[in-house]
This record gives sequence, structure tokens and C-alpha cells, in this order.
Amino acid sequence: MLVPLLLFLLIVTFALVRVGDQDPVAMLAGPTATAREIAEVRRSLALDQPVWVQFIRYTVQLAQGDLGLSWLSNRPVLQDILDRAPATLELLFWGVGFGTLVGVPIGLHAAQHRNGIFDQVSRVLALLGFSIPTYWLGLCLLLVFFYWLEIAPPAMGRLSLMFTPPPRITGSYLIDGILAADLRVAGSALSQLMLPVTCVAIISAAPIIKQTRAIASEILASDYVRHARAMGLSQRQIGRMLLRNVRVPVLTLIGSELAGLVGTTSLIEYVFAWGGLGQLGLNAIIRGDFIVVQGYVLTLGLFSIMVFLVVDLLALALEPRARA
Repeated sequence: MLVPLLLFLLIVTFALVRVGDQDPVAMLAGPTATAREIAEVRRSLALDQPVWVQFIRYTVQLAQGDLGLSWLSNRPVLQDILDRAPATLELLFWGVGFGTLVGVPIGLHAAQHRNGIFDQVSRVLALLGFSIPTYWLGLCLLLVFFYWLEIAPPAMGRLSLMFTPPPRITGSYLIDGILAADLRVAGSALSQLMLPVTCVAIISAAPIIKQTRAIASEILASDYVRHARAMGLSQRQIGRMLLRNVRVPVLTLIGSELAGLVGTTSLIEYVFAWGGLGQLGLNAIIRGDFIVVQGYVLTLGLFSIMVFLVVDLLALALEPRARA
């Protein structure tokens, strides 16, 4: 299914930036540009060609690993994406990782004690996590921990201005600082990570709590679990049975969270001036740099496809019935 998915993604990516009312040429040329200047900009960007010709040129360039040049910075789009992707991946994996570590145990415990105080509190917290807008959550964390309590650093990127970035190994300032044995840089990177990672963790933990509780409740109400209880199995043995049956649905849910939050993190990156892939795409959308938007949307789609491919392979390894 990867080949038709990639083809569909390519068509949607190309068409998405051309179906709106926004004219990128007018934005790039400026409000004082004459009709002749606008026509010259349109010709230089090959936007005066028929759409099918533009699509063929774009596909040929893409097959050669060329996402084009940014209309504003004249930098290769692929290079910009590769430079900024580690920042987004760092934020995403730390946030979803902590959200999973918190959400899965809470959801399992709530399912095992349905309608109790813990269950009611966890459901309210999950509902709040669903309801809070992403950017508002980031601003509230800054207000409380940076402005009021003064225990968090300002939202000025991934590293304090007092330090220079460590030698690039993985792209993560925290990991690269540790590998370079520069603990001051690693500490600064860790402090800058705290608030944005907390935002992602809260956003990801809410659906994980809700869905894990629902999946576990359904399993606990199944006939084979009721039979195990009637046979006198201990609560620990039933808990192990629950974990074996809940791991594949929860793994699929975590994969969905990873694929969905990679776009949502753009607002968090914007609030915290993170400088990641999401901020690149959001700036490109605002400024009308559609060639960067194409590369950004295509990258998000490829990331989602790869995440679900890995999830399918892991589910195949964890589920004996799927292998059979």
C-alpha cells in the first residue's frame, strides 16, 4: 500500500497549495509591484505554465531528491527540512514518550477501578487535556513557570543565548551536549525542553488515558476474563492477561498520536520559538512560500506513513494471531 499512498500524497501535496484564494506571486512581489513585475515573478517561478506541466516538473525534481528552492530565502527546501527536523522529532518523541508513560498506567488503573474516585478524576483530567487549546496551554505554562515563579527559562529557542550549539551528531542539543561532555550546554538544552515537552505530554496523555481506559474496560468485561476470574485466577494473573491483550491496540493509538501531533507541534514551536519543522511550515504558510509548504506537507505525510508502517510491523511481532 505504500506506493499508492505515496502517489496520492504527492497529488494532494501539489494540489493543496493551489486550491486556495491566496496568490503567492502577489505576496512575493509586494503590494507596490506593477502588473509587469508580477508577471515577471510568475514567469521566473514557472507558475505561468499549465498545472499539469508544473506537476510533471515537480514530480521529476522530487524523484531526484530535489524539493526545490525556497521562493523567499533561495535555500534548498530539503536542506531546511533536514536542518529543522531533529528539533521537531526531539520535542515530539520526548513529549509523546512522557505522555505514554503517564497515560497508559492511568488508563489501566482507571479501567480496573471503574466509577471510583480515581476513575472520575482521570476522566476529568483527560477531558481538560482534550479541551485546552495548544497555544493557550503553552502561554499559560510560560505565565506560571517563567513570569510568576521564575523557575523556567524564557521561550527563546532550544538553547540559552549564553551558549553555542554543540557539534552536530544527532541534531538534539541535549543528546549532542551529553555526547560532547558539555554538561552546561546539555543542562541548558534540558531546561529549554521542559515546558514545550510538558505541553506535548499533556496533549498526548489525554487521548491515551481515555482510549486506554476504554480498551482495557472492554477487555476486562470480555468472556475470557470473566472465565479466568471464575476459575480463581489472581488479580496479578488477570493483570498480565490484560497487558497482553491491550498492548497492540495501545501501540496503534500511540502511533496515531505521533502521526497526528507532528503537525500540532507547530503551534507549540511558534509559542516557544523552537525553530523546528513546524515553525518552518507555519512561517511558509503565512508568508506564501508555497514551495516550502509543499515540502513541509510532503514530509509530514511521509512521516505518518513511516510511523504506521513501523506500528504495523511491531503489531505483527507482538500479536501471535496476526502472524498465524
